Amino acid sequence: MAGLFIGAMLPFLFSALTMGAVGRAAEKMVDEVRRQFRELGILEGRGQPDYEQCVRIATHGALREMVLPVIIAVAAPLAVGLYDVGALVGLLSGATATGFLLAIFLANAGGAWDNAKKYIESGHLGGKGSPAHKAAVVGDTVGDPCKDTSGPSLNILIKLMSIVSLVFLPLLL
Repeated sequence: MAGLFIGAMLPFLFSALTMGAVGRAAEKMVDEVRRQFRELGILEGRGQPDYEQCVRIATHGALREMVLPVIIAVAAPLAVGLYDVGALVGLLSGATATGFLLAIFLANAGGAWDNAKKYIESGHLGGKGSPAHKAAVVGDTVGDPCKDTSGPSLNILIKLMSIVSLVFLPLLL
């Protein structure tokens, strides 16, 4: 039962870590774009954007930010499996059940936020610049990491924990 609860909690922790990672990477990207506008004079036509630096920030940020989630995804089944193989079964069951449902929720909610913004931008509910549009932009800012990062990454979490469990099962028995 303890393994089931731990497994049920892991997709939520994993999702929180990936959403935080997107926010931190986006903040670094915004800082870099502002720096380029300020120092390179892009808006005045004095310089060209440094796209390679932006790609570098995104790539390094994505790799760096996924270290902790991967460690958790690998270490959790090993730690629980060393404690008790029955608890490992519970961990995988809980992670699969909540991870699947959470992934569907995040994909649908993120898509709904994105579609709400598009709907308002097409002229409904006051259109662009309206209070509804400002709220929809905030919602889309939350929705994009949900549908593009956290939701799809839960599939990887479930698969990775299952594979780690299968590979190390002979040692755990």
